[in-house]
Amino acid sequence: MSQIISFSSDKEFATHLEGLAIKSGYNNRSRFIRDSVLHFADLKQRGELMQMDEDLVVEGHLIVYYQHGKEQKLMVGRTDSLDVAAYHHSSRVGHSCHSCVDVIHVNGKAAEVRAVIEKLQNTINVDKVSFISAPIRLDDECC
Repeated sequence: MSQIISFSSDKEFATHLEGLAIKSGYNNRSRFIRDSVLHFADLKQRGELMQMDEDLVVEGHLIVYYQHGKEQKLMVGRTDSLDVAAYHHSSRVGHSCHSCVDVIHVNGKAAEVRAVIEKLQNTINVDKVSFISAPIRLDDECC
């Protein structure tokens, strides 16, 4: 059920709000505002992964781009420190037949996710490692 929420802003912000939504890829200004508020609250409450409390349990996706070698296997899915819910490997990313990407859905303490990222960043032929945290849920109910 929808509920109307109103707020006041200065004229300059109000003038630019529609453009901000469109430039951000939104056709719906309300959805843009909702997602912006949730993202901002998530950032203010938890911060970026590197600043999170080490014992905070986080969930999200590790995305690892690397050059596939004959002997190289990342094996992130076989870690005792993180729960791995899903693991997807793609090879031949882009125009190179040597580029690969692994997307790993993980759950664990922030310190453990950081440790895995550090290990991956120091692995031969790894080009880029990113972590995208899952959003904070508004309630504790499961879907």
